[in-house]
Amino acid sequence: MDESFGQALRRLRGTRSLRDVALLANCGKSYVADLEQDKKTPSPAMAAALDDAVGAGGELRRLAATPPGASLSAQAAALQAGLLDALSAGPMTAMSVEEVEYAVARHGRATRYRAESDQLPDLIADFTDLNRLLAHRHPAPARRRLTVAAAQMSGLMALTLLKLGDPAARNWWRTGRAAAAAAEDRATLSWMYAQEAYQLYYEGDVHGAVELAIHARDLAGGLPCVGPALAAPLEARAYARLGRAEQTASALRAGEAALERLDGELRTGSAFGYSESQLRFHAGNAWTHLRQTGRARAEQERALELYPMDDHTDRAFIGLDQAMCYVIEGEPVMAAAHATATLMALPEEHRSPLIIYRARELADRVPDARSLPEGEVLREVLALPAGEG
Repeated sequence: MDESFGQALRRLRGTRSLRDVALLANCGKSYVADLEQDKKTPSPAMAAALDDAVGAGGELRRLAATPPGASLSAQAAALQAGLLDALSAGPMTAMSVEEVEYAVARHGRATRYRAESDQLPDLIADFTDLNRLLAHRHPAPARRRLTVAAAQMSGLMALTLLKLGDPAARNWWRTGRAAAAAAEDRATLSWMYAQEAYQLYYEGDVHGAVELAIHARDLAGGLPCVGPALAAPLEARAYARLGRAEQTASALRAGEAALERLDGELRTGSAFGYSESQLRFHAGNAWTHLRQTGRARAEQERALELYPMDDHTDRAFIGLDQAMCYVIEGEPVMAAAHATATLMALPEEHRSPLIIYRARELADRVPDARSLPEGEVLREVLALPAGEG
């Protein structure tokens, strides 16, 4: 017959007194007695503390996670968790840290082609493992690298939740900034502020976006890192929305210079990189806001030439910017048709709330949309109520 948690605790305590075990686990003597009689169920944290107190080697942790009679799947999951805990408690090798950093980099690349709803569960699973590692002591160099990884994973969580329309994204920026500051990593902290600036921009806080973008550039100082390359074009887009043409052009020039300073490995399709395709997309968006459609179209066409076909999100944003150019040029039929074609070409799993929000903004800008067949089709694709707009 399988042992209960209480029976195992009583056996493992052996000749030690309840008081001694309680002191080691930082809990009350009567609480330990109640656990041994199975009158109470321990929390995961308390099970871990008692496991350490009696030297159970993970046995109490596993019993707390899978009580007697649990399914084989649950037992296997508890076995895996116990093994990960045991491995996490050991000294970190260089290869172990490299494996964590590879997982983070892989998630960063996946943001360019994988749907957010598919990305989030794997991101959470790997972040859970990283948290296990951070719960133990490690040599200072290894801990710093793990903390940088935690900052980057926090940024990826924020980006994923942002695209899914989840307001919890704001909390993850704070967590990521705290981790980057703890690691004293200016490049990562600059990247965090630059990425957060995009959230403020999409939420309509244009002045706040400019402030964070400038701070990201200042933090980087002279470092040739991704933060300034991300921040300067966002700053340009924000200035364009404010109608400041000279400041827009100046920020775009700064973005060009920051991109030129990046090593080849950072000029790549990843949340942790920045490429010419992104710069052209952002420049096209800025010129669109300034209603300079000739310059905007040139940047948009170049961006589409550079982007791979599986980078669905940015290609869709570019398509919506092209549709907006038609609106500015007084061609509502072309605007509605192009926006509809852009959305229909986008795989359903990539039609994130952020994309739909931008498309609805555009639909509201198409003149006389209700009287145009193309406008009605666009509204049907967006599933907008007939009276809205």
